Amino acid sequence: MYKLVALDMDGTLLSSDGTISQENKAAISAAREQGVSIVLASGRPLEGMTWALNELDMTGSNDFVLSYNASLVQRVSNKEVIRSETLTGLDAKNIASLAHDLGVHVHAFTRRQGLITPANNYYTDHEAKINGLAITIEDFATLENDEEVMKVMIIDEPDRLSEAIAQLPKALYQSYTIVQSAPFFLEFMNPNSNKGVGVEALAEYLDIKQSEVICMGDAGNDHHMIEYAGLGVAMGNATDETKAIANFITDTNNNAGVAKVINEFILDMK
Repeated sequence: MYKLVALDMDGTLLSSDGTISQENKAAISAAREQGVSIVLASGRPLEGMTWALNELDMTGSNDFVLSYNASLVQRVSNKEVIRSETLTGLDAKNIASLAHDLGVHVHAFTRRQGLITPANNYYTDHEAKINGLAITIEDFATLENDEEVMKVMIIDEPDRLSEAIAQLPKALYQSYTIVQSAPFFLEFMNPNSNKGVGVEALAEYLDIKQSEVICMGDAGNDHHMIEYAGLGVAMGNATDETKAIANFITDTNNNAGVAKVINEFILDMK
C-alpha cells in the first residue's frame, strides 16, 4: 500500500489556469482520510504554496512541504525545518557573473530578503506574481559570502536560455544540482538538494518505505523524485525526458491526472 504521495505543483497538481480541480481536491481528501500523507514538492517558496495548502486543508502538524525544489523540507504548521541544504552568497555571485557573461537574466531567493535580482525582467516579475512576492533589486556583488541563499535561477526567453545552457561549463554540474523547471527557468541548488533526496528524507522521517512512495511531476526538476519513488508518475503533459524515466504515465494536468493516479493506485477505483 502506498503511504506517501509527493506532488509537483505547476504542470502537475495545478491546471494550466493555476487552479486545483475539484477532482484533484476530492481524491487528495479521500486519500488523506485513509491515512496517506500527501505533500507538495515544488520549486516555489513556501509563500507561493500557502494558498494551495489552505485549499487542500494541509496545514496541520502532520503536514509537510518541500519548497525550493526540496532545499527546505518543513512542517507546515510551525515551519519547523526537517531538512535544509542551501547555497551561499558566494554561490549567487559566481552564478550571476556567469549569467552576465552568457547574456541572460538571473534571480535568487535568500532567507533574509526573499526574491532578489540585479535587474528586473519579465520572468522575475512572473516569478513574483505567481508566488505573491515582492522583488528586491540587489547587486549580487554586494551579498555577503555567507548569506543563506535557497536557490539561484538563470532565466530568459526559452531560445536564449537554451543557448546559455549549451555553454555552461561541465564542471558546474559537479558543484550544483542543476534542473530545468520550465523552458524559461534553469535552477541551481546545493549539490545535496533535489526533490528526490527531499522526499527520501521525509519518508525516512515518517518511517515510510521507498516502495510505499508515489511521486508525480512533469519537468526536469521532478526527475530525481520520480526516479526515487516506488511508483514514479509522469503527467500526460510532461516532457518526453520525464515520461521516459517514469513507471507510469497518467492524464494531463488539465484532465485531473493526479486524481486518476490516486483513484487507481490508492483508492482502488479502477
